[in-house]
Amino acid sequence: MIRVAVVDDQDLVRAGFVMLLRSAGEIEVVGEARDGLEAIALCRRTAPDIVLMDVRMPHLDGLSASRTILADPACQGTKVVVLTTFDDDDLVLEALRSGASGFLLKETRPAQLLEAIEVVAAGEALLHPRITRRLIERFAALPDARPGTADDGLTERERDVLRAVAQGLSNQEIAARLHLGYGTVKTHVSHLLTKLGCRDRAQLVMYAYESGVAVPGAS
Repeated sequence: MIRVAVVDDQDLVRAGFVMLLRSAGEIEVVGEARDGLEAIALCRRTAPDIVLMDVRMPHLDGLSASRTILADPACQGTKVVVLTTFDDDDLVLEALRSGASGFLLKETRPAQLLEAIEVVAAGEALLHPRITRRLIERFAALPDARPGTADDGLTERERDVLRAVAQGLSNQEIAARLHLGYGTVKTHVSHLLTKLGCRDRAQLVMYAYESGVAVPGAS
């Protein structure tokens, strides 16, 4: 069972998410919260696998709550999926830097939300497709976007895999593009996470573009 906490200040929205999640056979809703402070207390008490986190809430916003939860030893292993109606580039960047493993718009279809929970619970990261495109466009507009030369200890093959991750490719798609075995790609991704100190693929994407290892628009 995937244990999920639902955080949203709107009662009807929160109730809708809870009803949807409880309809899925392999998801257990461990609790609900109406703001960031309640979310922190709930997560410390229940240590959920996934937190569906709203952003704009009273008392404490979702991003501040996410940073506190992800840094708390009592919540070790908890992952955050940010859900919002706001399609804002700065908000996405801040969410990823706060440690969120997913960022979805509330317009996401129910089946996609359930799939996102399964993907993030399995250790992957997930961004709404429109958000991914806009992030890449934002990095493309940076005046110093160029191949990175930092001594990060990566092999050339690991850099190839990192560039493919930054383009949003799955492990299977990376294996096909680079003519590698699926297991080999999984190993490379695991090594990248360890070497770069990233918690998941979302942070790998951030690193790739911010360091210049990946350049928007490059094949």
